[in-house]
Amino acid sequence: MLHHVIVRGLERRKIFRGEEDREDLLERLGTLLPETGMRCYAWALLPNHFHLLLRTGERPLSDLMRRLLTGYAVRFNLRNDRSGHLFQNRYRSILCQEEPYFLELVRYIHLNPLRAGLVSDLEELEKFPFCGHGAVLGVHKNDWQAVKEILDRFGSSPAKARERYRQFVAKGMGEGPRPDLVGGGLVRSLGGWQAVKTLRGAGQKLRGDERILGDADFVARVLQSAKEQIERRSRLKALGFDFERLADRVAGLFSMPVEEVLRKGRYLRTVEARSVLCYWANRELGISTVELGRRLDLAQPTVSQSIARGEKIVKEKGLSILEV
Repeated sequence: MLHHVIVRGLERRKIFRGEEDREDLLERLGTLLPETGMRCYAWALLPNHFHLLLRTGERPLSDLMRRLLTGYAVRFNLRNDRSGHLFQNRYRSILCQEEPYFLELVRYIHLNPLRAGLVSDLEELEKFPFCGHGAVLGVHKNDWQAVKEILDRFGSSPAKARERYRQFVAKGMGEGPRPDLVGGGLVRSLGGWQAVKTLRGAGQKLRGDERILGDADFVARVLQSAKEQIERRSRLKALGFDFERLADRVAGLFSMPVEEVLRKGRYLRTVEARSVLCYWANRELGISTVELGRRLDLAQPTVSQSIARGEKIVKEKGLSILEV
């Protein structure tokens, strides 16, 4: 799924005070993207907020964002001799329809430093090290940025593709703010941005949501999927599934006492069973990684790793939370 992520500083305060701060965040991002199997297409760091355009895989976006923001905030506070919250509430994540929004979002995000006055023109933007635009054009190199998937949309020749991409970005310079691309003011059954007005003129209604960017069918599919997940959780809870019942189920599947499932230590059978428990507890029952860490006496990063491992085990072994 494609996500436009926006992270803002508390009370619009700066979250980057110097290059060391920015480089710290990028280094963390470069480590976490491969670990979580996610791809980043566009990004821009501004003094009091930043944007990311990410594609998630099997791992939820929260896995990456929690580790990225928590680790960064801790180090930022230490470097700057401060304490307390750094970010404004939870990050904003807008689930986006691939077409016609992908390239529009890449352009919008990469033009942010120019709109903010951090650079004066496109030539400076290409050289600006804290935005993904220069990497697309080959001026900078970020191993973790998915550049090829952008350039492929502009042609098979890298040189021609870069030039067409440059022209595409230049055409967006005069657009100004794009509240439609950041979830601002979108409500269901309300039209989108200029490029899709022809669809409205043809009688096709668009739908939106502050969490979703797409046409009516896309929004409906996303909301239906969310509804089905909520209904599944409600069904499991109606059947009496809580953490303890789930631990009993996992113990039965792995033919071991429940105490062995819950015990600490890296015993092979215990690790597998506990990983499945973490995966189902988080994904099926909605128990947070913080709560799982408390119940199992595990560090939060270890819980996240267990969830990913548990998902793989469930698929490989064809396990079911319900008896069939």
